Amino acid sequence: MCTAECNNSWGEYSSWNKSTSVHQLLVSNNPLRMNLTLAVTQIFVWPFVFINILMLFTFYRKQAFRTETRYILFAHTLLTDMIFLFLSDLVVILSYKLALLPVAFCIPLCMFMDAVTSCTPLTITAMCVERYVAICMPLRHSAISTPSRTLNLILIIWIISFIKPFMDVTILVASAPEEYFIEPTLCHYEIMMLEHWHRNMRSIWYIFDFFIILLIEFFCYLMIMIAARRASVDKKSASKGLRTVSLHMIQLILCTVESVCPYIEAEIMEQDNQLYLAVRFFNFITFNVIARAITPLVYGLRDEKFCASMLHYIKCRQNHISSEKKDPST
Repeated sequence: MCTAECNNSWGEYSSWNKSTSVHQLLVSNNPLRMNLTLAVTQIFVWPFVFINILMLFTFYRKQAFRTETRYILFAHTLLTDMIFLFLSDLVVILSYKLALLPVAFCIPLCMFMDAVTSCTPLTITAMCVERYVAICMPLRHSAISTPSRTLNLILIIWIISFIKPFMDVTILVASAPEEYFIEPTLCHYEIMMLEHWHRNMRSIWYIFDFFIILLIEFFCYLMIMIAARRASVDKKSASKGLRTVSLHMIQLILCTVESVCPYIEAEIMEQDNQLYLAVRFFNFITFNVIARAITPLVYGLRDEKFCASMLHYIKCRQNHISSEKKDPST
């Protein structure tokens, strides 16, 4: 027999089911919109996935990149962003195809996506701190930023990233009835937050994380700016560090806004269903895809050494293909 708390949870679940039904109805009644949205999504997502794969190939092909902290962190960001884009695109396809899965099957996917999402701002923060150490403490940089410490830091980032989803699933298991986990649903993270106080707690946690990370990045920016005015510091390196940290802060803001988008979309869906679809697609392209697209621009294309290596491998591959075409034996 359900208690009052169980009935409240089931009421929240019924509200979610109602919202999901409305969403399914909207998708099924707009095949043209569905096809157009899917096509635009693929056009935006897969070029960036290809660029990330190309940059990861460049990173693993050159030994010098695998021994520097900033390139290791950069490669980790590329990897997590690529996984996130791939999984997000998968969820979009499943949603528009109305592929309903049991809640129990969606939970691991949602947990992993949330962890990957959290990895990006944490890794960006680590990259900013690395630039701060390199510019403001150049004599200690080689001792502090070692490959082994960087790998340990990446492990810590993953552990921290999984804390929130593990807490959310623990609360869900404790508050939701057993019937909830076998119900078919669309795979969105909101299925793990039935209680109103749970959603509020998660929002507060995101805001707290955002301000902590922003404070760290602002500190790094301020210290690099002060160091740039000193005669003993390389002006060119300090100026480039300032621009890099500035781009990281923009990327951080975009990634953080993404976490509050579902709450904004839920309010809009209750007012105007067509506007909800448009806003949801805009949020996905802007705060999911474009936010991840900044990463290759910040380090990959702006870094002369890395960009030169990437172009070298591209040209070598093109020359290899051209020579195969000219070879009559093939």
